[in-house]
Parts: sequence; C-alpha cells; structure tokens
Amino acid sequence: MTAVSFAFYLFAITTLAGGLMTVVSRNPVHSVLWLILSFLSSAGLFVLMGAEFVAMLLVIVYVGAVAVLFLFVVMMLDVDFAELKAEMAKYLPLALLIGLIVLMQLAIAFGAWERDAGAAARIAAPMGVAENTRAIGLILYDRYFLLFQLAGLVLLVAMIGAIVLTLRHRQDVKRQDALAQMFRDPARTLVMTDPAPGQGVAAPIEGARR
Repeated sequence: MTAVSFAFYLFAITTLAGGLMTVVSRNPVHSVLWLILSFLSSAGLFVLMGAEFVAMLLVIVYVGAVAVLFLFVVMMLDVDFAELKAEMAKYLPLALLIGLIVLMQLAIAFGAWERDAGAAARIAAPMGVAENTRAIGLILYDRYFLLFQLAGLVLLVAMIGAIVLTLRHRQDVKRQDALAQMFRDPARTLVMTDPAPGQGVAAPIEGARR
C-alpha cells in the first residue's frame, strides 16, 4: 500500500467516523468537535485529489467560521436538551423508516453498479489547462450562476433565522425609545415643580419621563 492510498483510507475513515459521531453524540459541543474532525478529513481528501484551493476553503469557511458559529449558537441559546430529546422521540419511527428507505436505495444503486474496463486508465488522466481557482470561477459564475445566487439566498435566510433565535427582549433591561424621543414635545421635555417643604413629587409626569 502506497502512502497516498494509506492517506486516502485514513481520511475516508475519519470522515465517516466524524459524521457518525456528530449524529450520535449526546453532548452538542462534542458533536460540533466531531463535525470539525469530519471537515478536516474532507479537506485532506480534497488535497489528495489535487484541489488544494477547495481544501483551504473547507478549512477556513467551515471549520473557522461555521463550526465556531455552531459552538456559539449552542452556548448562547441555552436549549433544554432533555425536553428537545423528548420531543424528537415522537419522530423516531418516521426517522427509522426514512433511513431504511435510503439504505434500500443505496443497496439497489450499488447492486446495479458495474466497473468500466477503462476506468483505471481514466483515473490518472491529465487535468485541464485551467487551474483550480479559474475552473471554480468559470463553473460558479458562468454555468451555475443562478444556482450560486440561490445558495447565497439560502445562507441569508439562515443568517436571519440565527439572529431571530438569539434576539431576546428582556423586560428587566431599560431601553431607549428612539422614536418617542424624536417626536416628543420640546416644551414638555423638562417640567419644573415646586413641592412644599417636607413633601416630594407624587408621580412623574409623562412628558418629563420621556
């Protein structure tokens, strides 16, 4: 076994193991860490295929941004995971049925798969003249331009959803009403009172409180 073959099997096994542990881990923080391992192993597979730029994008974007964002979201939302698991237990039969259907489809596809006689010769076929970055740019911004824009729209919706989930209006925190301050009456902004000796103001005036 060559070093490239050993690296391929190593990265493939760690990618599958990381994805499996991401799903079955009980602790969400541990799930994110397993997900990071899966991303790093996938980047190693891209390096073996000669797509170094895609590998670096996977590490920088997914590991450096998305996985860290998952960690912050998990820690900020303060989700009651016991209640969440109790709710998800109701959908366990449906999940098992969907998983069985997917396994059956994979078995059918694998059973009908046949290896071409000339496939081994095409593995080492020379790549095109364009380098990785130029080839990716031509594909994304020329052939699949609309799909690329739709993917950006999906990410925008996900970002808005994350903001809505983390935005909380606490009642015990005082906030300024900017609209009320802009349209307040200047004549009623400051109200002078002259209480009698030994007495205070009974209640604040609405104009002075704003």
